[in-house]
Amino acid sequence: MKNQTIKIVENSSSREKSAEKANTQILSPLNLESVYRFHKSFPQYKPTPLHALDQFAKTIGVKNVLVKDESYRFGLNAFKVLGGAYAVARYIVETLGLNDDEMTFESLKKSDVKERLGDVTFVTATDGNHGRGVAWAASQLGQKSLIFMPKGSSEIRLQNIRKEGAEASILDVNYDDAVRFATKYAEENNGIFVQDTAWDGYEDIPTWIMQGYTTLVQEAVEQMHERNIIKPTHILLQAGVGSFASSVLGYFADVYGDKRPICAILEPDQAACIYESVKAGDGLPHAVTGDLNTIMAGLACGEPSTISWNILRDYAEMYASCPDEVSALGMRVLGNPIKGDPQVISGESGAVGMGFLKLVMEKECYESIREKLQLDANSIVLIISTEGDTDPAHYRKVVWNEDYR
Repeated sequence: MKNQTIKIVENSSSREKSAEKANTQILSPLNLESVYRFHKSFPQYKPTPLHALDQFAKTIGVKNVLVKDESYRFGLNAFKVLGGAYAVARYIVETLGLNDDEMTFESLKKSDVKERLGDVTFVTATDGNHGRGVAWAASQLGQKSLIFMPKGSSEIRLQNIRKEGAEASILDVNYDDAVRFATKYAEENNGIFVQDTAWDGYEDIPTWIMQGYTTLVQEAVEQMHERNIIKPTHILLQAGVGSFASSVLGYFADVYGDKRPICAILEPDQAACIYESVKAGDGLPHAVTGDLNTIMAGLACGEPSTISWNILRDYAEMYASCPDEVSALGMRVLGNPIKGDPQVISGESGAVGMGFLKLVMEKECYESIREKLQLDANSIVLIISTEGDTDPAHYRKVVWNEDYR
């Protein structure tokens, strides 16, 4: 690695019981039955694979390494559609006063639903995957979408969004300013803003998006039970604004309480807003600014989501700021498995957990991180590869060339 290191901040109070801790009931399985049922109602629905990398686990000295491969999700090569689709559907249900039993793909496609709703345009900002998911969901349900992307966004990701029927463009601003632009546009043009980050006064739709993500957790839990694994001992979760990471961590925290898996939150070092917020030590979310230049485009976010921040602050054990080389390593390891292990094509924002795990388990300089996380021969580590090669040309550049920059 190029004179760059993983930096960490610990949370010594993550296991302390306190009435002031963030409430995780929004992510309780008891409140998520409609989410899982809705996703299963799509003709394209299939659970994404949960791979066991047994040979890799032996090599690094842990019991199991499990990788949830979201590159198979609805043919869209990323998990984000789970949140966007559920939020679009929930908006329709709430607006028309429908009940949860009517929140199925077939029911929401009915002509009378569209007539009652009228012409609606769903608006969002995205680095790629979230916008494609919203565009796909809107198109599937007969609605329009308008997508704004930050500067530096991949042309292929832009074209993939347009292929889903959306109007989409790249702005000359960073991700957080693109969100502000999209917010203003939706307000001034009667659009429905569907964003996976929350702030004071905008929390319902981000909550629905977080709930939508939990389908992958519910699948993973069922798949682990099929392997006679009750739960992982560790989860490594990548974070941008934090919605995905908090949905997974919040689910496990709600189900298992203080017996939940040990959790590390991983971010690109150029956009480590969760890490920097924890480091500030005042319990409040803090923004990082600038171009947020990282190959982990889906994590290039400078402002934590308010509802996500509270969960991540209260329940994770560690927060890590990772240079791009960590993700690049993870992409290579997953794409070039040890004989007997399955191949996983994981994109830049999906592979940082694997790179982190390999480095922490094998490098002497990270021995203290390994000890702090209690990673050992009994550990069952869950990693979620949140995307495939959503930018195929850049994926090859990374995995074929060690000096990829």
